[in-house]
Amino acid sequence: MDSPELETPMEGPNGTIPLLAPGKPEQHDVRVSAESSDAEQEMLIHAKHERLPMKDFGAEVRALRDVENFLDRTMLILNMAHVNLDKILQDMVAKVRDAAADEIVSTQEALDAIYSQQSVQVLSKTIHGVTSDDSGTTFDQSWLCALCELPTVYRRHVVIARLVRPANLGATSQDVRLVVLVVAPTKEKHTKTALETGRTFGTLLSDSEFRLGLHEADTEEDFRSLLHQRTKDLIKEQSVPENRKSHQQLNSDPFQDSEEEKGRCPLGRGMMQDVKRRLPHYWSDYLDGIRGPRTLQKVTATILFLYFACVLPNIAFGMLNDNNTNGVKKILFSQCFGGLVFALVGGQPLIVLLTTAPLALYTKIIYSVCEDFDLDFPAMFACVGLWNAAFLVLYSVTNLSKLMKFSTRSTEEIFSLFITFAFSADAIKDTIKDFNKNYYNPACASNAPATNLSLTNASVPVTDPAHECLRENSVLFLLLMLGTVWVGLTLFNFTKTPFLTAGKREMLADYALPAAVLIMSFFGSYVFRHVELAPFKYEADVELFRVAPLGRLPWPAVVAAAGLGFSLSFLFFMDQNISSALVNTPSNKLKKGPAYHWDLFTVALINGFLSVFTLPWVHAALPHSPLHVKALADLEDRVDQGHIHQVVVRVRETRLTGIVSHVMIGLSMLLLPRPLSYIPAPVLDGLFLYVALTALFGNQLFDRICLFFTEQSAYPPNHYIRRVPQRQVHAFTGFQLAQLLVLCVFGFSPIPYMKMVFPILLMCLMPIRHKLVTRLIAPRYLEALDGH
Repeated sequence: MDSPELETPMEGPNGTIPLLAPGKPEQHDVRVSAESSDAEQEMLIHAKHERLPMKDFGAEVRALRDVENFLDRTMLILNMAHVNLDKILQDMVAKVRDAAADEIVSTQEALDAIYSQQSVQVLSKTIHGVTSDDSGTTFDQSWLCALCELPTVYRRHVVIARLVRPANLGATSQDVRLVVLVVAPTKEKHTKTALETGRTFGTLLSDSEFRLGLHEADTEEDFRSLLHQRTKDLIKEQSVPENRKSHQQLNSDPFQDSEEEKGRCPLGRGMMQDVKRRLPHYWSDYLDGIRGPRTLQKVTATILFLYFACVLPNIAFGMLNDNNTNGVKKILFSQCFGGLVFALVGGQPLIVLLTTAPLALYTKIIYSVCEDFDLDFPAMFACVGLWNAAFLVLYSVTNLSKLMKFSTRSTEEIFSLFITFAFSADAIKDTIKDFNKNYYNPACASNAPATNLSLTNASVPVTDPAHECLRENSVLFLLLMLGTVWVGLTLFNFTKTPFLTAGKREMLADYALPAAVLIMSFFGSYVFRHVELAPFKYEADVELFRVAPLGRLPWPAVVAAAGLGFSLSFLFFMDQNISSALVNTPSNKLKKGPAYHWDLFTVALINGFLSVFTLPWVHAALPHSPLHVKALADLEDRVDQGHIHQVVVRVRETRLTGIVSHVMIGLSMLLLPRPLSYIPAPVLDGLFLYVALTALFGNQLFDRICLFFTEQSAYPPNHYIRRVPQRQVHAFTGFQLAQLLVLCVFGFSPIPYMKMVFPILLMCLMPIRHKLVTRLIAPRYLEALDGH
């Protein structure tokens, strides 16, 4: 992504503003032609945009002097309650008039200089932040700098106002929280004009993380210290060539070898690059979890989110495969061990390891093979797992993760949507199974009074539960499952409501998942305690560390296990690397860099250990990993033509959330069977649906699917809507849906051996995207549709 730029636009009241193409700066010019009458006033407004380079604090002496000179004299108005532009500017001009006692500053004269036409609130000269990338140009609408030149003042004045709530101040300023007013003499040295002074403060405000700090500053002293610290940081970054170089390396392509390394042995090169990139940040991975405003609140909420988001699917998968390796106790230990080790020594600690639905299905495939050929399941499972680990180590050493540079947004979104379908399918299957067992029970067709005694007389002995009519169980199952989804999504989206304060809304959104689980568990286990729902299966005497009897396998079975392990390694490779790519996507603004090769190597060692003891496998999970990033992120609302979307400002890149949450998961083994048994099974299915639905937020493939059913006039102003013909947009979405359909056919097939092909199909997504789709859609359209 290109660095933000500054533009000095002339704002229209409600029209679009033309942008200049990159090139030679043009002079800003405003001309107003009006015909006046008593009834109405018609006018023409002429506006130009001038590209302004960002201020170089390392090379331009005036930048530092501006901040130093104005640091003590800058007038601040914190927590201004006005949302009307006139009132905001009047208070700011009054602040200048009070401070400039020896100068004549007329409020009306100043407003006439600020506005080109005050009656329609059209600002004459402003500076905006603009971000330009492959998807187009975007105005930063969270701040605004207005320029004013007066002949009655002989020195410059700067006023900064922080609004209590975002205000709509114009077409490109629809979500303003910070307003800067620069007042300067009409005749002034070129380096001291209002434009140059505004460029200094505009460069400071172009950093979203710095603006967030200004929003959180409690006092004027804190506000000034942040301005001074940001200035020193910019000087340090821009004045020393080594700092520029290290900053460029941090944001460089992780799959690109340097000139020095190209002549060396390639084996293990990727892992060494990952270690060199991440090791200097190891201690900050812990400190970033305790320092900074609102960090403790965010980290605590994320720990609880990870705990419930990991432990509840583990219980569900443990019930699903209790007849083989995935008992509840074993799967909790695997989760605790794998997650804890990865959080301690993994490269990217924001990745979440989990036993996923595809792994549970693959385990059932191995179980079916063992039943068909009369093989020892623990030995076969361990052998497949060890082969898989060996292949993953080979992929790590030979830098095979570099293939992920061919993985585009479309590949990641197809797989992400498949995982969403997998979570939803598990919940739907459980609901259908419960209704077939209880609601559509043949006993319910009878009119015998004894069929409905489960609520009216709980003491009546049940002779055969399989032939008892328990329709209330199915109704409660549906109520608890959908209730969990509704409570979770309501709290998750609470930040979009006007209720309570912004801080309380954000806190409720952070604790959405734990609150939904606890509330609906209370209803299921206490309010409706007379309805006896089926508890999850649990065996207390399971031995965790029994070494698999590999010697019982004949050599043909070992060869077959190598084939199964090779196919399984594709699933691990794609799932691990796609999760890592979604975590490290540029829109998340992570600063410490990825570690694709080292993370894959770490996962290989973890699963090799688990395989020896026939413990369930774990790998990077979707959508848990991207949701982990969002839980630790501070977000900023952006408004574009009435459509609100959120962008990440900063993410707390810490290991503490993974470590503490997995320690809690390990301690949960002491809570079996109670009190974990108080969490009803439908709440687990509600969790699956909640995770599946929240993963759809920000999925561009899902957004484009919705366009099939959306009126064209209501299309959002996305960059691909503006740059790509509608037919091409729908055609590309159709190609993605076709690939998703093939994955679903093989992934959800009732034939076990068809599911073995699923990992290989995942690997085929990348060549299809680069060899087939490029023949059907023009490259310039693909850049807009499928670029990051």
